[in-house]
Amino acid sequence: MDELHPLPRLRQSLMHGLLSLAILCLFSPPATAERHKLADFEVEVTEVASGFDTPWGLAFLPGGGALVTERGGRLWRLSADGTRTRVRGVPKVATTGQGGLLDVLLPRDFAETRHVILSYAKPMRRGSGTAVGMGRLSRDGRRLTGFRVLVEMAPGTTGGRHFGSRLVEGRDGAIYVTVGDRGDRPSAQDPGRINGSVLRIARDGRAPADNPFVSQAGARPEIWSLGHRNPQGMALDPSGQLWAVEHGAQGGDEINRIKRGANYGWPVISYGQHYSGNKIGEGTSKPGMEQPAHYWDPSIAPSGMAILGNDLFPEWAGDFLVGSLKFDMISRLENRAGRLTEVERIALPETQRVRDVREAPDGSVWFLSEGNGAIYRMTPAR
Repeated sequence: MDELHPLPRLRQSLMHGLLSLAILCLFSPPATAERHKLADFEVEVTEVASGFDTPWGLAFLPGGGALVTERGGRLWRLSADGTRTRVRGVPKVATTGQGGLLDVLLPRDFAETRHVILSYAKPMRRGSGTAVGMGRLSRDGRRLTGFRVLVEMAPGTTGGRHFGSRLVEGRDGAIYVTVGDRGDRPSAQDPGRINGSVLRIARDGRAPADNPFVSQAGARPEIWSLGHRNPQGMALDPSGQLWAVEHGAQGGDEINRIKRGANYGWPVISYGQHYSGNKIGEGTSKPGMEQPAHYWDPSIAPSGMAILGNDLFPEWAGDFLVGSLKFDMISRLENRAGRLTEVERIALPETQRVRDVREAPDGSVWFLSEGNGAIYRMTPAR
């Protein structure tokens, strides 16, 4: 190799230094938090990191930091100091419409297994479909190895909407997955397809023996509940009960208490209407179909949900925090014996198309603002 001329070497060093400084400025958290007055008390909101391209999901790493997905197909390891490293080895994704790399889940035994579970839009022979797969994160945090598909929609569809894709680990270790109807409304009532459902699978991809449709001929055994439109938020409450929030059509966004084998009605019943203004299905209720615990009309375009369970926000204990893509805010709902009531809309300069909301291990609330590609941490003001 020819020896570099001193001047180009100096120029190269200078460029590297400037680039490193730019990256440090872009992704390091700011020194101070912004203080905001809410209905009951003041909070401090700190930018954890920025510069993400359509962030979608987040999972906390043991000891600090997180994994963050970008819809375009990148997975990032975010360190506790706000710097980030790209994680290689993710599956190829279809980015048509609302598709892409979507949610990320770290099971409770991650420290031992290094398992990382991803939901994504998988390219298929015909179009794409929601899929869930699992790999192992290398010890240096730079690569997924041994990635394999656990469950997938079949067949794929050519539309670009309604992938669902939120992931939650149940108290029993089962993995729950939301799947949208992919714009094919009748499929949400077909137990032979996973469109418009909440799935429950083991970590090897098999359906647990106590799933409700395991013994039904022609049914997908992974289905836990059906009749959903496009659920993009899901969380466990402090008792271990599973809840999901989903997009309605024009009006009719819902929060539902997810029960084994239950039918949540889409597209037979809904509190919304078609964008044309026409009525949906048969009305707002029908025997054998569940009613929502809460619905919004007009729609808020809900995405991401946290149900608070520790002492950092004692005034909010048990409350639901739901992101809004439409109104740039976080909806706070109180749960009183299973009846949910919206009590506050938290609209801040930082809440720009809120895609995901999570409760961190320390009790702080993190949220992803898709509108400006940033991640924020909210705590009570000192």
